Formats: sequence, structure tokens, C-alpha cells
Amino acid sequence: MTVLVLLLGLTSCTSHDPNTLLGKADSGHLIIGIRFDQPGLAEHTLDGRFVGFDVDVAEYVVGQLGVNPSGITWRETTSATRETDLTSGAVDLVVATYSITDKRKRLVSFAGPYFETGQDLLVRRSDDEITGPETLNGRRLCSVTGSTPAHEVKTRFAQAVQLVEYPRYPDCVTALLAGQVDAVTTDGVILAGYVTQNPELLKVVGKPFSTERYGIGLRKGDAQGQHALDDAIQQMIKSGKWLDSLHANIGPSGYPLPAPPAVTER
Repeated sequence: MTVLVLLLGLTSCTSHDPNTLLGKADSGHLIIGIRFDQPGLAEHTLDGRFVGFDVDVAEYVVGQLGVNPSGITWRETTSATRETDLTSGAVDLVVATYSITDKRKRLVSFAGPYFETGQDLLVRRSDDEITGPETLNGRRLCSVTGSTPAHEVKTRFAQAVQLVEYPRYPDCVTALLAGQVDAVTTDGVILAGYVTQNPELLKVVGKPFSTERYGIGLRKGDAQGQHALDDAIQQMIKSGKWLDSLHANIGPSGYPLPAPPAVTER
């Protein structure tokens, strides 16, 4: 009887609430929200693979929680749906160039950051007149629905800029190539991926004007899950796999790779 009591006590100490991240990880399966359309970061390829730095980060951290890649269900998330996807339970995690902000932290929790970048501009390679956000007055600037970068430009740098929104970044890039807009704005590392697809036609201005800290989004108040993910991010950095993934996925674009960030969301 004493042995049985001890075993039951041990089980109760090591099991997790099934509604938390660690509890869901105990099942060996997690649903992770990523972007499907960001070259170098997270892309669903024509042959059905999921590739990119965000994909590598997601696979590594949940692997530290005991979930194999075969236990991951990838679900597309967008700038407009990330909070809803988490709060509704449609996904267990979001690893999707998800900048940590105080406004978002009212609705969800973050682990990380796992990467730091800055807002920049993508323009046609032939355009030498757009050299920064302050040169956008009277020009057409594209960003995606639900994201904040274009509004930041209008508020802080160019009140006369004309804002254009599309559901996805590739739509903005297509409009830029067609001459329907003059620039696309979001984080520099995202824009760099599109340069790799059209290096003769596009360029990143290269003057970041914000600081963006990418975190892993999870449900609000899940402190144990947050701490476990923070530990996993730190382990990925220490192991060298963080830098290996950046070299493989972002390096070919020529984007300057930053130093690993300090993990501060605890």
C-alpha cells in the first residue's frame, strides 16, 4: 500500500494540467501556428514541406518538451488572426514573426524573444528616391491587414503617405513589382526573403527604424509553459542550432545576422 501511495504521488507531481501547453505536450501532439508565405522564415513549399527559421525554432522548442516533428500539426496563421487563434484554442503556439508588444500581452503570453530585427522598406531596385520612411510622403506604401508597420510610418515619419493593405505579404510584393505601390514595409528579415526571390528587381533600403522582438505566443497566464519555452530557446542558442538555422535560411539573402537575443519574457 505504501509503494502504491508513493507511485500515485509521483504521478501527480509529474503530470500537467491537460489545458496547459505542457499538458498538451504530454500527449505528444501540438498545433503550431506559422506563416505559410514568408521565404526564409516559414514557407509551405509546393512539395508539401514546411521550411524556414521559424519552423526550425518551433520544432526545436517543442522537441525539448517531448514532441517529435511527426507530432506537430502546422496551421496557417496571419497578422490579423494570431491572437484569436491562441485565445480560441485553434493553435497551442504561434511562431510567426510575432513581435512582443504590451498591447498583445494583454491577450496572450510570450516566451523569448528568440530573434530581434527592425522595420524596414522593400522597394524596386531601380528606385533611388526612397531612402527611408521620411521620403514616403505622396507615395503608396503597402503592408498586410492587421499589422502595424505602415501605420507607424504614417504616424511617425510621413503623414502624407498613402497606405495600401493586402491580406498577405506576397500580394504586396506582387503590387510592388507591378508598380501599383512604391514600397512595402515590415520587418527587415521578412523583406530579405523576398529579395532572394527577385534579387535583380528588389532591394531592402537597409535603414531599420524600429526594434522588433519576436516571441513565441502561447495562451495567457501559462507560466509553466512560458518558462519551459524560454529554457528551450536558450538551449537552442547554446547548442549552436539557432545560428545554424539562421545561416541556412536567412544567410543567402545577405541580411546581416544579429547576435542571439537575451531571453527576457519570464
